[in-house]
Amino acid sequence: MRLSRSFIPTLKETPAEAQIASHRLMLRAGLVRQTSAGIYAWLPLGFRVLKNIERIVREEQDACGAQELLMPTIQPAELWRESGRYEDYGDEMLRITDRHERDMLYGPTNEEMITALFRQSVQSYREMPQILYHIQWKFRDEVRPRFGVMRGREFLMKDAYSFDMDYAGAVVSYRKMMLAYMRTFQRLGLKAIPMVAESGPIGGDLSHEFIILAPTGESQVYYDAAFEEIDYLSRGAGGFSHDSADDLHRFFQLMTTNYAATDDKHDPVAWQKVAPERRREGRGIEVGHIFYFGTKYSRPMNCTVAAPDGSKVHPEMGSYGIGVSRLVGAVIEASHDEAGIIWPDSVAPFKAAILNLRRGDVACDAMCEALYAKLGASALYDDREERAGAKFADADLMGHPWQIIVGPRGAAAGKVELKRRATGERGDATPEEALARI
Repeated sequence: MRLSRSFIPTLKETPAEAQIASHRLMLRAGLVRQTSAGIYAWLPLGFRVLKNIERIVREEQDACGAQELLMPTIQPAELWRESGRYEDYGDEMLRITDRHERDMLYGPTNEEMITALFRQSVQSYREMPQILYHIQWKFRDEVRPRFGVMRGREFLMKDAYSFDMDYAGAVVSYRKMMLAYMRTFQRLGLKAIPMVAESGPIGGDLSHEFIILAPTGESQVYYDAAFEEIDYLSRGAGGFSHDSADDLHRFFQLMTTNYAATDDKHDPVAWQKVAPERRREGRGIEVGHIFYFGTKYSRPMNCTVAAPDGSKVHPEMGSYGIGVSRLVGAVIEASHDEAGIIWPDSVAPFKAAILNLRRGDVACDAMCEALYAKLGASALYDDREERAGAKFADADLMGHPWQIIVGPRGAAAGKVELKRRATGERGDATPEEALARI
């Protein structure tokens, strides 16, 4: 994309309403614009990041055996009355009445809908187990939406739901999804720690929230350094497979035996048992939650499948959420500096920015055009009639992983300057060498 023709409305000044780094930088870099309280339009630059994160989330869900579908945003209230949650959910639910006076709602979550779909379609244990997911916009009418996309009213979420014949099967599904989450966060360039969360009325230990480390996080976290040493993406020796019960058991033991807690669940006595050199403390942001809830929805909604002996069994269920749009803000909170965003390569809107420092210079223009032709849609070409300082500032603000800087002196010598945004490292290279590194 040529920056001179793009719709990326950057701002020099920070809007007064932006209180945290991600909100400030998303507005200044032209990723989003607020349309009403807690609701944002995603502009082209931000939308590219959102789609990259969504793609990684989807790939890891598919890899663990989950199947994607798409449920409607508007749901009939009758389903929520079946589960008993319609009146209990509170004012966060946006309730709607259609022209025929039917009670509807804008779905804040989809347990009832997926249970109803499963009830209509699955009759026998032979069709079990199942894990179904979708990636869909949701709405919760927060009293005080704040912090930009980190706590908005409308948000993009991946929510998955598992159905198993018994508790043992539900545990396997839970572990598969936990592994998928840790692989997802590693691919996003984030350090994520699973923390035991409130289990609610079901009890048990199958409820975890996923905290990513960020200096501006909302919670204080304590964890064992062992979490920093695990490679969740490895499938070789020491790695983990979704298809191996032994691997899943070993993985879950690692996740649950090493110390990890937010400040509200921190146990100073247990913390003292962790070797001092392995104790880590920091701030964190919740970006995902997985939860086993048994027959909480299948029983009141009379969802049953036939067991091998012909009896009717209420499936054991779990739900698994990741805030996809929230992750955009969370990545920025974890990876930025005074100059702007520092995107991990896997989610960046463009791999590189090409900075033409003297538009109109024959050698500069020719070299930039050649680079742009080879990088294509993965590059943002700054071909504006702007001073060099403004181009450097915007490239740093937008956070492209690489900057290819083309000036008249270098171009005449057949060289470019290559800058790595994350480290600030700069060096001269031929165009071919620069392309090979990117």
